[in-house]
Amino acid sequence: MHIEVLVEDNSGAKLVVTLLPALIGSYGEPHTWRVHAYKGIGRLPPNLAAGGDPAKRALLNQLPRLLAGYGKTPGIDAIVVVVDNDERDCKVFLGELKALLAKCDPAPNTLFRLAIEEMEAWYFGDRQAILSAYPKAKMAVLDAYVQDSLCGTWERLADAVYPGGSAAIRKAGWPLPGQVKDEWAEAIARYMNAEENQSPSFAKFRDGILSLIA
Repeated sequence: MHIEVLVEDNSGAKLVVTLLPALIGSYGEPHTWRVHAYKGIGRLPPNLAAGGDPAKRALLNQLPRLLAGYGKTPGIDAIVVVVDNDERDCKVFLGELKALLAKCDPAPNTLFRLAIEEMEAWYFGDRQAILSAYPKAKMAVLDAYVQDSLCGTWERLADAVYPGGSAAIRKAGWPLPGQVKDEWAEAIARYMNAEENQSPSFAKFRDGILSLIA
């Protein structure tokens, strides 16, 4: 099976690239994949048109065009779209994504997965992975986090592992937030145990991937 994975940013793509072999085996044995990073989540076009400005590299802006194209492309067995839920209503957001897919003719085999609230929640789902990457992480911050809650997830992780916490990152401004998230993906993901992860949204991602290849 060949899978195309669409992720809203570079750090999320790095996380997925690290996790996929652990979930479905080494590349080409027998499955293959490509992971595409976009420049933020963006927003779905109001009319869900298949067009879209190619200059806008945000994932949702491009999604109608991408899904329509994948539906007509041979050799692609499944599409996986992974985005942060942020503060959206999960059911409404998933409904919008599925409505978009239904407009494709033919529609590609597509799996939508939401990270609740952000993909950093998946790191919190494996505390041991965080501690392996950052042995001096602040336990009080890790203990206070409620899994998959709407709480400013990346800021909580920054408060646990980054000198000066999220306040220091915000003060420094862009591009530091993106750089720090890339660092987390490289440092933490390699230690993650996909089977034991306590994040419900990660479990849905994991189980969805496994169902595709079953």
